[in-house]
Amino acid sequence: MAIISNATTIADNGAFSVSLGALVHIKTLTASNSGTLSFVHGSSSVIFDNTYPIYKFEFINCHPTAHDANAVGGLNFNVTTDGSNYNIAKTSSAFTAYHKETGGSAGMGYNVGNDSAQVTGAIPLSGQIINDNDASVSGELYIFNPSSTTFLKHFITSTNRMDMSGGHRYQNLYHIAGYANTTSALTGVQFSMWSGNIGAGKIKLYGVKD
Repeated sequence: MAIISNATTIADNGAFSVSLGALVHIKTLTASNSGTLSFVHGSSSVIFDNTYPIYKFEFINCHPTAHDANAVGGLNFNVTTDGSNYNIAKTSSAFTAYHKETGGSAGMGYNVGNDSAQVTGAIPLSGQIINDNDASVSGELYIFNPSSTTFLKHFITSTNRMDMSGGHRYQNLYHIAGYANTTSALTGVQFSMWSGNIGAGKIKLYGVKD
């Protein structure tokens, strides 16, 4: 028996023939004053292996807890090859575009301050975020072929946030790209703030199908 919609056969004798989409949701973690949020393959239903060639993380309204008169640290990430030690060397470069909330001041440029050169600690996904009640960072991170044992592990991230400089609030778009300098398979990704905890927000993990 076939199921037909709009003259298209969707299923015939139990076999689906329609595309179910390129993105497959794997796991959502919700922050609540969390020091870290970790996605480790094989833990809590997380898949992060050769099942998918690309993995995508989405950050939704991640809000910092730390207080500062101007701004606090942004969102960070790190990777592991053994599921527990987040210490893989990473190299990256960053550029930013910004616009003052009241207008007038805007710009775009290379941001050497958020570059990383063989850094084994966590590296930034965004610049600073103020902790006003309505402030947060949102964006996405792609990691390519994390299970390869031949190639380094490339990543690309794009985030948007509210920050503050000189007493003025700014919209700030941030792009960072780089690689984890290992030919060992990555088995997990961990997120944190530069300072304080992730007070609120969600991080979603998806697999991107071939």
